[in-house]
Amino acid sequence: MFFEQTNAWHALGSRIIDDVETRYGRDGLTRDKFGLVIVEETAARPRGFSHRGDWRCYPCSLVKAFHLVHALHALEGGRLHAHDELDRAMHDMIVWSSNTATNYVIDLLTGTTGDTLLDPADLAAWIDRRDELNRFFQRLAWPEFEHCNITQKLMDDTRYGREAQYAGLEGRNLNALTPLAAARLFYELFAGDIPLGVKTRQRAQDILMREREGRKSKSPHYQVEDFLGGGTPKDAKIWSKAGKNSWTGDPHASYFKHDLIRIVLPAGPPFILALMTQGKTVCEDKLHVFPELGKLILDTVTGRTA
Repeated sequence: MFFEQTNAWHALGSRIIDDVETRYGRDGLTRDKFGLVIVEETAARPRGFSHRGDWRCYPCSLVKAFHLVHALHALEGGRLHAHDELDRAMHDMIVWSSNTATNYVIDLLTGTTGDTLLDPADLAAWIDRRDELNRFFQRLAWPEFEHCNITQKLMDDTRYGREAQYAGLEGRNLNALTPLAAARLFYELFAGDIPLGVKTRQRAQDILMREREGRKSKSPHYQVEDFLGGGTPKDAKIWSKAGKNSWTGDPHASYFKHDLIRIVLPAGPPFILALMTQGKTVCEDKLHVFPELGKLILDTVTGRTA
């Protein structure tokens, strides 16, 4: 792992997992239905904890943070040309979690479009172009990204045409991430060695930063109050990308709820949390669970009483 899991962090994390299962196991959030990674940014090697950090599952909109980094890198290197629609799409892809905006960015990065069926030869060429979304991160040689897949477009329901061809029977080629891969992305973006210039890195961070007050924060599409960020103190600064899927028509991509968040309190080090969960109750029926989890985890790691 890219961080050190000390004995103290193992004990702290194990306590969190026990508390989560005790409080929310009746809602389906047993320890085999979620993965959690906590990373404490330090001046030296980061420290933290992983529970099922290698759990490979449907990532919902967490992939959008990866596409943001890729698009900004392509702009910086001249592979993409800046224009207002791209700026608007990158903003809406993160801030409002727009699938349409994300798919526009994917088309630009890969030179592909979706929809109609393709014959085998054309489909193979199309898949090769789309796979550039994976190859960009594979070239970074992060062990955490191994076996992950972010090449599928974002859909509000099931897939058709070439998108269904690519996803394959029983969704074997659907998007998949792990909590460790998500946490690694945020660590590298904020404190590591991601291949972006200083101004471009700052632009990515600015897009991911979340307001705590005002019109935006009150919208469910803003994905703060009903996610981990809703359980953080009002004086905390947060950067995040969350996502959830209710029923989509595909059981392999339904009833997941996730959050990837970086939290900075007025005192103490920044923390990165990557929480990925599966289950209808937490995803759809009990929106208070994620904010309560955010408070539980943050209070525990900062030594306060939950």
